[in-house]
Amino acid sequence: MKILIMIFSFVVILSSPFETFSQFDLGKTLKKKLEKKAERETDKAIDKGIDATEEAIMYSGAESENENQTKTDETNKKKLENSIDNSEIETYQSEIQADEKLKIWSNYDFVAGDKVIFQDDLIGEENGEFPSRWDLISGSAEIANLGNEKVIYFSNNKTTILPLMDKKNFLPDVFTIEFDIYLDELATLRSNQYVIRFFEGAGGWANIDGIRRHAIIISWNEVRMDKLGSKTADFNDEKKIWKEKWKRVAISFNERSLKVYLDQERMLNVPNLGYKPEMFSLGCNYDARYIKTSSIKNVRVNEGGKKLYDRVMADGKFVTTGILFDVNKSTIKSESMGTINEIVNMMKEHPDLKFSIEGHTDSEGDNSSNQKLSEDRSAAVKNILVESGIDASRLKSKGWGESKPLNKNLTPEEKANNRRVEFIKI
Repeated sequence: MKILIMIFSFVVILSSPFETFSQFDLGKTLKKKLEKKAERETDKAIDKGIDATEEAIMYSGAESENENQTKTDETNKKKLENSIDNSEIETYQSEIQADEKLKIWSNYDFVAGDKVIFQDDLIGEENGEFPSRWDLISGSAEIANLGNEKVIYFSNNKTTILPLMDKKNFLPDVFTIEFDIYLDELATLRSNQYVIRFFEGAGGWANIDGIRRHAIIISWNEVRMDKLGSKTADFNDEKKIWKEKWKRVAISFNERSLKVYLDQERMLNVPNLGYKPEMFSLGCNYDARYIKTSSIKNVRVNEGGKKLYDRVMADGKFVTTGILFDVNKSTIKSESMGTINEIVNMMKEHPDLKFSIEGHTDSEGDNSSNQKLSEDRSAAVKNILVESGIDASRLKSKGWGESKPLNKNLTPEEKANNRRVEFIKI
């Protein structure tokens, strides 16, 4: 009798849980995740159902075995339905969206420099105050909240700000600059431009005797420098509805050549700029009658270096801060695809290369969380390389958490350099 009850419990429980999922239509990836969860929860429910049935038979003489089993089945079904909550659905949806965005950026070829020399994540800044890591050249700017994030808000048209650095002429011979720009919904119809200016000369802003060079003008659909530049693919797609609020700007300079990217598209490619930039400023041009929000965030300047293969041959490894993740998550940001694509191409060109992918964090948070986070992030990097065509047997992954810092974790730049991924040749 006990065996029959166990078999009956197994059949009843398996017949019900997938009815709960019929209301969701979230794509193949989500469906697979939910099915796996259902299998796990069903196994747990079976075990609990068996235990509950045994207890009912042993200790309850007042009710029949069938009545006990029916109550157990109903309880297990409710527990299974309640275990699939909205927050989990939202998490799966965000994972699907992140995967789709990575595919869109699959041809991205921007690679951030090796070492972070300026990083402004706005941590510790107070709303309404001028951003503490910048100097004001013209107009007005302040820290503000946009959604759940802190941003640098240009409260006046033609505002210009300059990074505060230890030295005026802070840009090295090879560098990259990255930041996000906010584009108002009316940016498609009205003027809303962001302006990057390069300077050369020893005087800098103090005496305004540096030479102001070309200005790079960026709008929602176009990048221009003098007569050079191009429009985005979005501009040529009449069927596409404007949805994006934030766009990523990336600039690379290598001794004489300059490239500018807007999201995943390379918009400007100048083979010979004609001079070496030594400083830069960020600013805006907008029509305040229509544009209400002109803001930037996530500004980062990196110093460049050798090609990845040369670094591997010289040092037996390479270190990158160009693979970025969502805060406290292992979700890879789409702007990381330039670095990932370069790694994939290098490994395809050199099939003998094998790597241990090792993740590191800064010192924020507790040790155990950082250890787990570094493990998850290195595994995520391995997974995307495998999905990109690299055989899994050529890759290992591990995490070190905050246990191997490169510095003292005292400044935003030091913390950014500690948040790194190392590829150790094996």
